[in-house]
Amino acid sequence: MSAELSADVDAVLRVSDDWLSLREAEDARARSGRLARAVPALLPDGPITVHDLGSGTGSMMRWLAPELPGPQTWVLHDWNAELTALASRAAPPADADGTPVTVRSRVGRLDRLTAGDLAGASLVTASALLDVLTAREAHAIVEACVGAGAPGLFSLSVTGDVELHPWDARDIRVTRAFNAHQRREVRGRRLLGRYGGPIVRGLFERAGYRVRTALTTWRLDAGDPRLLAEWFDGWLGAAEEQTPGLRDELEDYRALRGRQQRRGELSAVVYHLDVLAWPR
Repeated sequence: MSAELSADVDAVLRVSDDWLSLREAEDARARSGRLARAVPALLPDGPITVHDLGSGTGSMMRWLAPELPGPQTWVLHDWNAELTALASRAAPPADADGTPVTVRSRVGRLDRLTAGDLAGASLVTASALLDVLTAREAHAIVEACVGAGAPGLFSLSVTGDVELHPWDARDIRVTRAFNAHQRREVRGRRLLGRYGGPIVRGLFERAGYRVRTALTTWRLDAGDPRLLAEWFDGWLGAAEEQTPGLRDELEDYRALRGRQQRRGELSAVVYHLDVLAWPR
């Protein structure tokens, strides 16, 4: 991966291992268990190989591996070598039979993913990825899965819908600005944002795959005040970056939400789409 592309991707994602660690428990709670329970029936007998795209520190592997039969090999694909190194150094999770999985990693560009990269894949997974892809990257992923004949499980793609409690009329303006930020262009990369999940679903359907979806939610409240605060600051910050005029307009709004957070009164529901696709 070139240094220039790495900078582009980092500018879009701005993820850190601290943020990934902070959100991991809520990600695990939110992902669709119904879709995960449908996966074993789609897998071949014997050893299985799972390719996890945009794997980060391996949270998808830690969540899904215990639900699948073994023996398992996970191949973690990411553009950030530091994150894949963290995932590879950690103690691997165990499969449904209690045997630790084997972990390998690859660092590279998703827009250049091919069926050959997924050769032998029993399953392809991703979490919180589709909304930060470009159309080219989404097409490459679907074409690679279809070419390899592999089913795919893609979780936690944002839909753009958010509910805050207590409700405030200004939530609507922030949501619109945030969703526009998710669709921004960064150095020639036009992000799919809230359309990532539906687009990938449609691409698989057009390729003749069967598809099931599930609406899934983050539910953030005083039970995990740090996650709620970090999410809200990121959500509002992205909206203000997209529409700078909001900074002054919503100064009182930010202060109000901060007081509500500190009193344990604020909560939020963040909607996602999970997609399971498999060959007919």
